[in-house]
Amino acid sequence: MDLFFETVSLRLFLCGDVMTGRGIDQVLPHPLNPGLWEPYLRDARAYVELAENANGPIPRPVDLDYIWGEALPELQRAEVDLSIINLETAITTVETPWPGKEIHYRMHPRNMDCLSVAGINGCGLANNHVLDWGYEGLSETLRTLNAAGVKHAGAGNGVEDAAAPAVLNVPGKCRVLLFSFGSTTSGIPRQWRATNVCPGVNLLDDLSEATASGMAKGMRQFQQSGDLLIASIHWGGNWGYDISLEQITFAHRLIEEGVSIVHGHSSHHVKATEVFKGRLILYGCGDFLTDYEGISGYEDFRGDLALMYLIELDSRSGQLVSVQLVPMHMCRFRLEHVSAADARLLCDLLSHLGRRFGTKARLKENNTLTLEW
Repeated sequence: MDLFFETVSLRLFLCGDVMTGRGIDQVLPHPLNPGLWEPYLRDARAYVELAENANGPIPRPVDLDYIWGEALPELQRAEVDLSIINLETAITTVETPWPGKEIHYRMHPRNMDCLSVAGINGCGLANNHVLDWGYEGLSETLRTLNAAGVKHAGAGNGVEDAAAPAVLNVPGKCRVLLFSFGSTTSGIPRQWRATNVCPGVNLLDDLSEATASGMAKGMRQFQQSGDLLIASIHWGGNWGYDISLEQITFAHRLIEEGVSIVHGHSSHHVKATEVFKGRLILYGCGDFLTDYEGISGYEDFRGDLALMYLIELDSRSGQLVSVQLVPMHMCRFRLEHVSAADARLLCDLLSHLGRRFGTKARLKENNTLTLEW
């Protein structure tokens, strides 16, 4: 007798770096002291002025949902089960930045609802800004996320805490275990590594196959029957489309050892996407929410364009079913739909970058994209 098992879809929203500190914090209802310790700018409000000079006035204070703009109705239409981000901002009132570090991001804990209003379920923290305000700032960040019910992974009060997953339960479907890892290639200081006696981030030794195997083994120790694994990795430089053979081999090994999605980020712009053995690898999701608007120097990379990754998996096997890509444009610290020309630009770019991996994007009538492989 033939048995038929119906596919039960799991719908996810993933994106790249969410940086709600500095300029964005200044327009939210509860801005922190705007003082900065940067070599070029000493006041976070200067980032607001740069954005306004580029695209027009930003109301102050904005509502907590303002920054998500037209991405919010897209999320509602997609009816996702889980929303996962890389949170690249400390959430703290601590006034002492990490010594010797040039850039420091923080958001007031009372602005935390700007994440909750978007239904964010889980966030990766193993990145190069979570300890910008020291161990005390990290501790307050963790407490704030816990109080808001937002699960997190990748940073903690010790090595075991930092390595533990965010457990995201989708009733009637499966559990998703979100793990977050950081590579020094993204600018994470080595002294930020969590240890048995020191808080910090879940830092990778390197990007070797042996490290990938050990990492996957550690992930599987938390896995129960039916759980899906996501590896969120902060790796690589800010600019450039190159993806090293080391990164590719690393991601492939993770997939071979049971990971359903490799969620890569750090680059300020989108990079190539691969489907390997039926599983999704995002080598660089690009920035999603930032205060970079009006900053010049890398315009050719179009870091002002962001992508919503709306992903459908088979909840039983973790195999990829579909990927819809919704392009967004950051304007006046708010995500807006892109023009037809920018949608075409992203489509052509993703198809060009994906040629190496056998993927391409197809442009739809509503300026959204479908990934094909």
